[in-house]
Amino acid sequence: MSSKRRAMTIARACAAGVLALATSFGAAQAQNLFAPVAQVDEALITEFEVQQRIRFLQILGARGGTRGEVIEELIRDRLRASATSQVGITASPDQLQEAFSEFAARADLSAEEFVSSLEQAGIAAQTFRDFIATQVIWRDYIRARFGARVQISDREVDRAVAGATSNSGIEVLISEIIIPAPPARAEQVLAQAEQIAQSTTEAEFSGFARRFSATASRGAGGRLPWTPLSDLPPVLRPLLLALGPGEVTSPLPIPNAVALFQLRDIRETDAPERQYSAIEYAAYYIAGGRTPEALGRARAIAARVDRCDDLYGIAQGEPETNLDRGSLPPAEIPTDIAMELSKLDPGETSTALTRSNGQTLVLLMLCGRTPALEEDQEIDRDSIAAQLRNQRLNAFSENLLEQLAAEATITVFE
Repeated sequence: MSSKRRAMTIARACAAGVLALATSFGAAQAQNLFAPVAQVDEALITEFEVQQRIRFLQILGARGGTRGEVIEELIRDRLRASATSQVGITASPDQLQEAFSEFAARADLSAEEFVSSLEQAGIAAQTFRDFIATQVIWRDYIRARFGARVQISDREVDRAVAGATSNSGIEVLISEIIIPAPPARAEQVLAQAEQIAQSTTEAEFSGFARRFSATASRGAGGRLPWTPLSDLPPVLRPLLLALGPGEVTSPLPIPNAVALFQLRDIRETDAPERQYSAIEYAAYYIAGGRTPEALGRARAIAARVDRCDDLYGIAQGEPETNLDRGSLPPAEIPTDIAMELSKLDPGETSTALTRSNGQTLVLLMLCGRTPALEEDQEIDRDSIAAQLRNQRLNAFSENLLEQLAAEATITVFE
C-alpha cells in the first residue's frame, strides 16, 4: 500500500472511529472493560486492552485482528515483556521515539500526528506506544541472545541470488512434515523436530512423516511432486536452495505447528521462472478444529463451492470474522498458508490448517495468482544476506516464545 493511500485509509478510519468505538465500548462496558480476559503468570490482560488492540489493527488495515488472534498476541506480548524484564533489557527514549516516527511515517504522518489521529478514533496513545515498545525491546533481545549463532555463508547467498536472477525455472522435489504444536506441547514437539532434522535418508524422513505429520501428504511419506520454487513461500526458498539432496531444513516454527522440509532433488527447466505480484485467497473459519464434525462440514462446503465468491453465500448471516479474503504479495502471506496455497490450483481447497490453538479449522481456498510484470532488478547481496539472517532470527524468536508459553501458567477466562 502506498504511503498516500495508507494515510487516506487511516484518515477515513479515524473519521468513523469515534462512533464505531463508542458502539463497541458501549456493548463491552456491560462486561466491564477492565475485567480480566486472560492471565499470564501474575500479569493480567483486560477487556480494555483487547478492545484497544482490535481497533488499532482495524485502523491499520492489518490482518490478525479477530478477537481470538488479538488475545493470543497479547499473551505473547506478556511473555516477551516478562522475558526481557528478567534480564533487564529496555529501550532508550531516543530508540522508542525513532521507532514511533518510523512507524508513523508509513502513513505520511509525524509521530505526533499519528498519535493524534489514533486518539480521535478513541485509541489511547499508550496502546500505540506499548505496541511499538514491546516489538523494539524483543527485537533487540533476540539479536543479543541469538545473533552470534546466525552466520550466513557466501554459499547460501550465492544460491539465493541464483534463484532470484535465473531466467530459467527452478523446480524442487521436497518432502514435508508438519507437526501440530499447541503451547502445552511446544517444547516437546520442538525437541522431536530437532531429532527429525538429523535424518540422513529419504526413507528415514518419510517414516517420520507417516508417524507425526498432520498434512494430507503423510500417507505418501510427506513426498510432494515437482514444484516450481517460485510457487513456494518466499521464506522457504533460500532455505531449500542452501540444501543439498537429502538434507533437511532446521525446524521452522509456523502457527501452532513446526515444519521441516527435505530436499530430494532440484532441477532447472526451460520454462521461465514464474513470479507473482499478489496471491488472492480466502479462509473460512469453522469452530471445532479437526473434530469429525468440523471436518465433515468443511468437506460439505468444499463440495458446494467452485470459486472464492461462493464462500460469501456460505458465510451470509454469520459474523464477518468467519470469512477472511484478501490479496497479498507472496512475502506477506503467513508461511503455513503460503505452503498450502502452493499445492492448490484456483478454486481448490485445503483443510490442513487450524487456528486458535487448534480449536478452529481453516477451510482455505486459492482464488488466483497475479503474475508480476517483468522488470530489471538489481540484486543486493547485503539485502539478501540480511533477509536470510532475519528469517533465522525469527525462527529462534518463535521457538523461544513457544518455550516460554509452555513454562508459563496461562489462563483465558472466556
